[in-house]
Amino acid sequence: MSGPHDPFVRVRGAREHNLRGVDVDVPRDTLTVFTGVSGSGKSSLAFGTLYAEAQRRYFESVAPYARRLIHQVGAPEVGEVTGLPPAVSLEQRRSAPTSRSSVGTVTTLSNSLRMLYSRAGDYPPGAERLDSDAFSPNTAAGACPECHGLGRTHRTSEELLVPDPGLSIREGAIAAWPGAWQGKNLRDVLDALGYDVDRPWRELPAKDREWILFTDEQPVVTVHPVREAGRIQRPYQGTYTGARRYVLRTFAESRSPALRARAERFLTSADCPVCGGRRLRPEALAVTVSGRSIAELAALPLTELAEVLEAAGGDGTARVLTADLTARIATVTELGLGYLSLDRATPTLSNGELQRLRLATQLRSGLFGVVYVLDEPSAGLHPADTEALLVMLDRLKSAGNSVFVVEHHLDVVRHADWLVDVGPGAGRHGGRVLHSGPPAGLADVAESVTRRFLFPDGTADARDGVSAGPVPADGGPDGTADARPDRNPVREPSGWLELGPVTRHNLRGLRARLPLGALTAVTGVSGSGKSTLVGEVTAELPGVGRLVTVDQRPIGRTPRSNLATYTGLFDVVRKLFAETDEARARGWRAGRFSFNVAGGRCETCQGEGFVAVELLFLPTTYAPCPECGGARYDAGTLEVRYAGLTVAEVLDLTVEAAAEFFAAVPAAARPLRTLLDVGLGYLRLGQPATELSGGEAQRVKLAAELQRPRRGHTLYVLDEPTTGLHPADVEVLMRQLHGLVAGGHTVVVVEHDMSVVAGADWVVDLGPGGGDAGGRIVAAGTPAEVAGAAESRTAPYLARVLAGDRPPAGS
Repeated sequence: MSGPHDPFVRVRGAREHNLRGVDVDVPRDTLTVFTGVSGSGKSSLAFGTLYAEAQRRYFESVAPYARRLIHQVGAPEVGEVTGLPPAVSLEQRRSAPTSRSSVGTVTTLSNSLRMLYSRAGDYPPGAERLDSDAFSPNTAAGACPECHGLGRTHRTSEELLVPDPGLSIREGAIAAWPGAWQGKNLRDVLDALGYDVDRPWRELPAKDREWILFTDEQPVVTVHPVREAGRIQRPYQGTYTGARRYVLRTFAESRSPALRARAERFLTSADCPVCGGRRLRPEALAVTVSGRSIAELAALPLTELAEVLEAAGGDGTARVLTADLTARIATVTELGLGYLSLDRATPTLSNGELQRLRLATQLRSGLFGVVYVLDEPSAGLHPADTEALLVMLDRLKSAGNSVFVVEHHLDVVRHADWLVDVGPGAGRHGGRVLHSGPPAGLADVAESVTRRFLFPDGTADARDGVSAGPVPADGGPDGTADARPDRNPVREPSGWLELGPVTRHNLRGLRARLPLGALTAVTGVSGSGKSTLVGEVTAELPGVGRLVTVDQRPIGRTPRSNLATYTGLFDVVRKLFAETDEARARGWRAGRFSFNVAGGRCETCQGEGFVAVELLFLPTTYAPCPECGGARYDAGTLEVRYAGLTVAEVLDLTVEAAAEFFAAVPAAARPLRTLLDVGLGYLRLGQPATELSGGEAQRVKLAAELQRPRRGHTLYVLDEPTTGLHPADVEVLMRQLHGLVAGGHTVVVVEHDMSVVAGADWVVDLGPGGGDAGGRIVAAGTPAEVAGAAESRTAPYLARVLAGDRPPAGS
């Protein structure tokens, strides 16, 4: 049993998700890396058990009211955890950031900069000293009153709202109005108010046109609808809303992306005429440091901001504040994020950038004796930036903390003091700790899938064709590899896609050529312009046929969206249940087996399987529905079985188990096969979209696309498709992508994994740095050609992989 000074965190009997009664001891004050294929159970151990237990203990210490609710949510499935310090989690899943959230607010650097302007800024003669709140666009004291601190104003005009003035209101002159009943209601209300809805718009008096479009009044009037055939419509009280008011409100408040996009068509967006896009009141903008306003400094890349602050000098308060700011900025720039500015909006950041910003903030927090649990901090990082990350992780550890990292990047794995390898496979084939000890010890664990990637030359199976990266398939879309022991030769393009000139973000008149009928990898350090360039591919698309963009955005925003609904598999499942004898006898159709409509679903949770638990000062959390226990359906629906399973039990199957279960049903077997092909066999069919990582969501989209019949040439664009993938899963995914190319299609990937880049046909390397130091093509050509480019920061890492040269674990 561990004592108070036991140097280990000891886990006994962990059964969270697929963990099989795991016992494991992990030393404190170390950098410990958890590895294993996707779905093996490593996150269940690191986050679902260790971090969750630390959180549970924290909540034990707070108010009984909160404690009672937390118990309802449930503790992790574990027998005992001892020696566990308080924990801080740095996951990749983002909350819902708003346009007011920025690099400055996430890192709290904005607070220090505001303090500098408040206490040590140069004020105009006679001006009163301002509180630091006056320098924030997110406070009433600081926000520009015209744009409310957003920096942009959205306006509309008669020409936008009524594109065809020859039409009458009844004929749809006001294009900005909603469709269906809502639009008819507004027309009928106008009619009841005495306006002529049958006269061409241009013939209406100017004052009537002005009021109809731009009034802020909302009069209520009794509407007597015209009787339609076979329908009796009763009079009702209708409220009028002006067209401008409707469009602005929809754009600002609607949660529907489609409605917001439609409203945006009727708006022009411009810098605020009062603050010029700088978001602040004039009196705040009049205060300067080194001759610049706070808005000007916030717009600088962090590397430049640090130079300005160092040159600013000053004494007393100013010196203390600038020294603190430059030290904290240095932590962010060391993580490869010096190209970001403080005013950069959080929604425009990648998950990896956001996590590294949080990591930089923690490094300056001064905490010690804490367990940091990190979720793939290398995600989205160029190998050059990964070296800086390792320095940061070591710094966290040397400050007296334990750093537990779920990671696939081999350079991070090799750097670990302690390695916990979970597996051997995913889902029910995983859930066991295969190795817990120094990384070198994994060389003796034959069962480990990680082993052959970590020790490519030191094990019996080292030359099975994967030592220098994944073997692409060249035999067709089914993904069968050919007999060559190493990489396939570079393919000859069937043509070229000419892009540009592109001027966007840090790209300035950039031109690029991408080969058709080939796999192209776009590389470069963070912020070099990769995603901007690839975004241009989707914008231009001159004469290349069909375009498919597979990004990492969620496949749904609520727990109602899941794997089965997104791929269309659930439609097949519901029909199968409706065709059972029991369902027919009861007169039930496929709709009965949907958890999204009333009828067969549990009405207590409305088919969600969970009920929300609101906690004061804490994020909303979810508990299993007390009525259905998470099954989503009412008792009657669950009496119907297909091949022995209820519809809830089918949704609980993993993709792998479902593929066996539905093997004889072609309509179900096809989508399941493609999900297996992209390495998602471990996911449950009913797994809510909100629980999927960005990489998993991207692979679900790819699977949905792969199951469609492919006619003609298609261009596939993927942004970092290997994010969150173990090297063994990368092989599976790349087999699919190379299979698409072998079938005559074109694939373009933004990628940092050098084993993937080494297996590409063509490489476009951007840089050499990030932000203003990037934005141009440093090298373009075959992987071997780019590996020899003198100016490229990618070249040495690519050359190392091409040569099969990898440092040993523990180095």
